[in-house]
Amino acid sequence: MACDLGTEMDLIAEAVDMFTKNFKGEIPNVAACAPGRVNLIGDHTDYNDGFVLPMALPLVTVIVGKKNGSDKCVVVSGAKEADSPIMVEFPVPSKEPLKPGRPKWANYVKGVVQNFKGTVVGFDAVILTNVPIGGGVSSSASLEVATYTFLEAITQDTSTTKKEKALLCQKAEHEFAGMPCGIMDQFISVMGKSGCALLIDCRSMKETAVPIKDPNIAVIITNSNVKRSLATSAYAERREQCEKAAKALGKSSLRDVTEDEVERLKPVDEVLHKRARHVVTENKRTEDAAKALQEGNIAKFGTLMVESHNSLKQDYEVSCTELDDLVAAALEVDGVLGSRMTGGGFGGCTVTLAPKDLSDKVIAHMKKKYKGNPVFYVAEPSEGTRILTLPRK
Repeated sequence: MACDLGTEMDLIAEAVDMFTKNFKGEIPNVAACAPGRVNLIGDHTDYNDGFVLPMALPLVTVIVGKKNGSDKCVVVSGAKEADSPIMVEFPVPSKEPLKPGRPKWANYVKGVVQNFKGTVVGFDAVILTNVPIGGGVSSSASLEVATYTFLEAITQDTSTTKKEKALLCQKAEHEFAGMPCGIMDQFISVMGKSGCALLIDCRSMKETAVPIKDPNIAVIITNSNVKRSLATSAYAERREQCEKAAKALGKSSLRDVTEDEVERLKPVDEVLHKRARHVVTENKRTEDAAKALQEGNIAKFGTLMVESHNSLKQDYEVSCTELDDLVAAALEVDGVLGSRMTGGGFGGCTVTLAPKDLSDKVIAHMKKKYKGNPVFYVAEPSEGTRILTLPRK
């Protein structure tokens, strides 16, 4: 069955206890959180100036802490997957510029601290998350955005606009984690809206809220538990191939390429042709899917999801056997509307749309057919990052 998502308050209570144990009985007085995301359709289009349609998840990263009166930042990670050490200490960036290093998990935090627009003060903090790490639902952006919002809370400097915040967190991932990601993950973690997916134009940074109107539709997220690190996967290679394809067609981005123009690449370079064909057709599918959702045409939306998966599998070649098996199993259940891999690929998660009263049946069938150990979530679109009120003791 689907996992109990718990609440952010559960995470906060655990984080407060962990803070007290690690910081000599001190009690934190600042807290913030930011969600992970699932992309309903539109993958590998964001770094091509294209369209994406994600929604924020109720799964979040929480940070609690307080000023420590020094010029040091001390951060503890409660994530089981975090590489050692789980406690790091580094100076505020006004003292000396921060640089990436070991442990890897701390680079996401340090990158945001370095790029924060305000003046960082010394602080102690604990980080906890229920966003699956390496699961394709953007645990990294959740951590980055939560860190930025925590810094806003602890410095009381909220002068950064939401779009600036997303861009600064993206910059942190580029520079400190070595991951050339697009803007989608940070954007939806900042901008998420309860009850809505967001159609994001990654060129103009314009977002359009698209309500998920049908209360009888469930969004089922399946974590394959096949871990992948985008920074060491073929992600960077795919981005480079897209840039080459656009250049070969005399365009600055594949956003400006038509389906007819894509065919000019076929006799020149079959791989570039396939990569470009995915991006161009995925942009159209994403716009069509947003329109279908606005019109309440969930059946069409589901069909577009399946087409998207096939394109990611065949043209972009970022799926894997496990993801394909999960999608196939979901589609075997009568009444399922659509299913696809979601995120960067090479492992991670799938997303499936089905009537709510079929959720248990879909999950049971997928679990039966899949050889691995999947984890299931049934989620609704949730709010983006926010400062939290800590419970009084």
